[in-house]
Parts: sequence; structure tokens; C-alpha cells
Amino acid sequence: MDKLRLFCARGLILLLCGGPLFLNAQVKLEVRLTVVSKTNEGIYLAGDFNNWNPGSAIFRFQQAGTLNYKLLLNIPPGKHEFKVTRGSWDKAEVLAGGKQPAPNRLIDLKRDTVIHMTIANWADEFKQQPAQHTFSKNVRILDTAFQMPQLGKKRRIWIYLPAGYQASKKNFPVLYMHDGQNLFDKVTSGYGEWGVDEVLDSLSKNSGKQMIVVGIDHGGKDRITEYNPYDSQYGKGEGKAYVDFLVKTLKPYIDATFRTLKDPGHTAIAGSSMGGLISMYAIARYPEVFGNAGIFSPAFWLAPDLYGEVSRLLPNPGEQRIYFVAGALETKTMLPDLEKMYHQLDPSGGNAKIRLKEASDGKHSEWFWHREFPAFATFIFPN
Repeated sequence: MDKLRLFCARGLILLLCGGPLFLNAQVKLEVRLTVVSKTNEGIYLAGDFNNWNPGSAIFRFQQAGTLNYKLLLNIPPGKHEFKVTRGSWDKAEVLAGGKQPAPNRLIDLKRDTVIHMTIANWADEFKQQPAQHTFSKNVRILDTAFQMPQLGKKRRIWIYLPAGYQASKKNFPVLYMHDGQNLFDKVTSGYGEWGVDEVLDSLSKNSGKQMIVVGIDHGGKDRITEYNPYDSQYGKGEGKAYVDFLVKTLKPYIDATFRTLKDPGHTAIAGSSMGGLISMYAIARYPEVFGNAGIFSPAFWLAPDLYGEVSRLLPNPGEQRIYFVAGALETKTMLPDLEKMYHQLDPSGGNAKIRLKEASDGKHSEWFWHREFPAFATFIFPN
């Protein structure tokens, strides 16, 4: 196997690598802790290949010496971003001085590869400045423990109400979005926020376009199963129950509590990665509820049965408006998987209500989805 060495210092990451491409590249990672002392806590890898879960047991390093660890993985070839944590984002790796978070590490997998990394330090080793919330005045927490009877769980729910909502008597379209932690607030996001509230505040001011946004927090370690309707190597899929919660519990509550336009033409669902996967499933299973969907960089690779089910449930999209978007700098399978679903729904490419955007500079990252959000928001509710 080719050897590749990563150095993380002064905000820069240097990469030296090469080789041909295999479908399931095996990545062997050895972490050397050169600044921190021995830790009794687990060390984990979090990246675009596991939905940035900071404490997934599958991605826990095995100790290979006093200060050495290793982890063997099979992940798709292509470009990936990742970081190392001790199980949570407040214990993520930082630069040596502790004042700057370590930038995402980068790798372009082209063959079986060994990576050697050095961790400069951990965030919790330094006194942190009080976090500054970034959500706008139009965002509030609807409930910190909203009941999810279909799943037997509770969840924090956010809501964005457009400017002037309280003073008006208008009814508004509603967009339901997953990963609520990452939509409005830098403090609650693990790796950057979408800035949905700032985008919609700007659209409201400049074009008059307004909507309500309901953000549902993900389930942490359960995210990868809650957002998948099917069983996978990560566990039993809970996506069907999660979508039932949205349709049978959350939406009725939102419609009864706020001035909404309840019909499918004014109801949308959107998300990225696993959130894109479950959004595609939701509009296929409940087209009478969701008339619009935003499918951002979907993790279709984790649910191959989805193509057949969408074909069965949504053979001829009628009034549904579906916006697909992904980037060329994501995994090698991202664009082919996305194109497969797009062409399945619109074989001729002539359906103006189904749109596909492929960005040459797009990455599996919140900054990319933030940038693409205004075009999506304009597309789903054109009037």
C-alpha cells in the first residue's frame, strides 16, 4: 500500500499520495498523539463518509501503543474530509495553540492507503470563549423534547417564522428540514451551519419570498438509522417510522399551531447527505403530503433499494417539484447515483419541475449547501 503522511499545522494540510482507484479502498489510519498525554477516552474518526458522527463505535480507533492508535476502514474512493475527536465535537482536534480549530483533513483515495497523522491537541484542553449564537430573531426553539410516538423518542424542534409573521394574517408555505442542529446556529452545529435564516431573511427583503421552516434535530448516534428506511450495516432502518412521525404527528401540530398553507404544493421537505436520502423517500411515500423536495448530496449509496421503491411509489411524478444538487468534489459515486435517480424520474430530461444541478466545486459540506439553498428555495415555491 502507498503511504501518505498528513501534517496539520498553522491551518494547512499537506498531502502526498498517488495510485489507481478501487471501489472499496481500505484506509489504515495510525494516530500519534504528540502533545496530549495518554487518554482513557476513545478516539474516533468523523467525516463525510459517516455523516460527521463524532462518536460512532464503528469508527473508533484501536490502541496500538501508549500514544498510538489505528483504524481500518472500507470507504468509497474519491475525495473525503474528516477530523479526529474523543467522542464529541467539544473534544475535537485543534491546532497546537488551541486558539484555532483544526481544519478538516483532506484525502483523495485512489488505492489502498496508509495514513499517518499527528494530533496537535484537543479543544477541551483550553479555556474556551463563550459561544456566540448566530440564529436570527426569526428563529426560536419550538420544543426541546417534542414527542415522537412512532419512534418512542423525543427531539428538539426549531421553527423559523418569516419577518412580519406576527403582524400579518397571511398563511405561509412550510419547509421541513432534517439536521436541525446545522440549519440556523453555529453553536449547535458540529461542522458549520446552513444559514437558512439569513438566506430567507435576505430573500424576504429583496424578493418578498417567505416561508416557514421547521427544523428537526437529528438523533445523534441514531441519525444514520433514523434517516434510512432500510436496514444496513449500521443497524435497523428507522426511516419509515421517522417519516410517519413527520406526516402524522409533526405536520398536524404545525398546521394547527401556525398559519400554514397545508396543501402539498405548499409543503416541502429537504436535507443533505442522509437527510437527502430520507427526503427522497418521504416525497415518494407521501406525495399527497409533500409536493416539493430538496435532495442535497444524498447518501443513496447506503440505500440501493430506494431506486426500486421510488419507481413503485412515484412512477410518474406529476406536480411534484424536486431539486437535486451535488458536487463533483464529493465521493466518486455521488454524481452517478444522483443522475440515476434523476433520469429514473425524468427519462426525457424535459420535466421542468425536476431539476438537477451538478457543481464542479461542490463538496460534502454545509458551505456548499448554504450557497445552493437560495436557488432551491426559489425553485420549490415559485409563486
